[in-house]
Amino acid sequence: MPIASPPTPAPSPGPSNVALSLSPFPQTPTLRRQYISALLSTCTPTELLYISTTIAPLLKRDFLYSLPPELALHVLSWIDDPKTLGRASQVSRHWRTLVEDEAVWRRMCRLWEFGSPVQRAFLDDGDDDDDIWGQGKKKQRHRFSTLLFSYKSHFKYSYSTMMNWRYGGRLLRAHRVPVVNPTNGVITSIALDDDWVVVGLANSRIHVFSTRTGVLARTLVGHESGVWGVCLVSCGGRRRKREESLGMEEDGEEWNIPHSLRVALGLEGETDEEDGEDDDTENPHFGICGASEGWGQPNSLVVSGGCDKVIRVWDAKSGYCIYVLHGHTSTIRCIKMLHNRPIAVSGSRDSTLRVWDVQRGKMLRVLAGHHDSVRCLDVYENRAVSGSYDHTCRVWDVDTGQCIHVLRGHYHQIYSVAFDGVRIASGGLDTTVRVWDAETGVCIALLQGHTALVCQLQLSPTILATGGSDGRVITFSLSSYGVLHRIAAHDSSVTSLQFDGRWLVTGGNDGRVKLFETDTGIPVRDLTEASESVWKVAYGRDRETLAVMCRRAGKTVMEIWSMKPGKDV
Repeated sequence: MPIASPPTPAPSPGPSNVALSLSPFPQTPTLRRQYISALLSTCTPTELLYISTTIAPLLKRDFLYSLPPELALHVLSWIDDPKTLGRASQVSRHWRTLVEDEAVWRRMCRLWEFGSPVQRAFLDDGDDDDDIWGQGKKKQRHRFSTLLFSYKSHFKYSYSTMMNWRYGGRLLRAHRVPVVNPTNGVITSIALDDDWVVVGLANSRIHVFSTRTGVLARTLVGHESGVWGVCLVSCGGRRRKREESLGMEEDGEEWNIPHSLRVALGLEGETDEEDGEDDDTENPHFGICGASEGWGQPNSLVVSGGCDKVIRVWDAKSGYCIYVLHGHTSTIRCIKMLHNRPIAVSGSRDSTLRVWDVQRGKMLRVLAGHHDSVRCLDVYENRAVSGSYDHTCRVWDVDTGQCIHVLRGHYHQIYSVAFDGVRIASGGLDTTVRVWDAETGVCIALLQGHTALVCQLQLSPTILATGGSDGRVITFSLSSYGVLHRIAAHDSSVTSLQFDGRWLVTGGNDGRVKLFETDTGIPVRDLTEASESVWKVAYGRDRETLAVMCRRAGKTVMEIWSMKPGKDV
């Protein structure tokens, strides 16, 4: 009997069969919807669940992927929260590529007012102690950083720094000095830049700290009595072409200084000089923190004056005193440096101001006119403004020595002045603040609100901030001269005040250092542990370093804080 082959099984239905089964599917939209509704009405719950889970992914659509890149970036421009952008970058690779576009972060930097980006490499350059003793690799680091710059990294760095001001910060060093005589331990002056923090004390010492590490680099010894003013001239910069001051009144002595110090002063070797027209735009933050831009010299310099009536010029790198300049006949009460020029202006209790060439160690001229002690001064370009106990302010041409204006209106001693090239603000013992037109010398506003001595002033293009012995801080609008905020900052005198577009920092005799929002006047927090008294508070132009000088537990305490992000930023 022959063996029969097994029957061939029926073939599985293929795509053609599915297409054949869909052939009667209606073509018009209305009939199609009716057909689908009828079909769904016959499905079991399990089948409906299957249909739902199958349809959900089909309805998802990457709208940014479907748009041209320009429109997709425009959509992202409506996001102003960096955390939202961070979450968006995790959606897909395409979204991540869009979010990392430089245009997005350039707009975010502008929106969050992080300003002109500082050219930094955003690489871990370590805490190498070698940088304490000099800036040998500074230019090389800057050259590489320009190539590696990105707006995203700049925003990330600046945002993290801002959050550290609001919530954190890291104490680099706290230097405690026992005080034998309470008056000698007082800190009288402070200046800082990207490299150094310079502190002047009533015991005749000047301490120089590393901004990056907080380490005490050196102590400058030479003054015979208390130091009342210090200026820090940052290394580098560009020398202005309006060259040497004219008409020296005194030749002074010829100094025989070592070659290395001549190089440090820019007397030998190459220095950068501005090309073309003078750039009249100054960095407004430099003078506020006691530092000035250099004239191209390779080393940072410290210029100091005090009760011993002399001006001393120091090389910050070596700690060597280059010049000792004589001329004043009484205590030097205040001192300022002109930006991008080796010119210092000092004010004294002998009622005069004197102009010095700190590069060559010469006194250029005497500015005479006040009838009492010169208590305060400020400079802008080739103009100086001085405030005196004779109740007047005077505006001087530094290059000629001419008194341009005498500002009369205060009826008591003047303790503070601020000058931005356009306006002059002055405050004193009569509890008022007067604002003057620098061009005409006319008083354009009389501001009231304090009930005691006005001892702190700072000008910005739009805001004037004042601090008084009554513990109040008041901010005024420079467009309307109306009060923006009245802040009960301290229980006693305001000893330090500094602000920028984001933060306002104050220190007081009540021993507290406080942080406020500039725009709103809202208090944010105390920046340090409470002390017995705060003498000086200052922070750098990049907001990365905060210096607090106070008395705590009977000791003079010098704290250097870093607001930089950590290495895991």
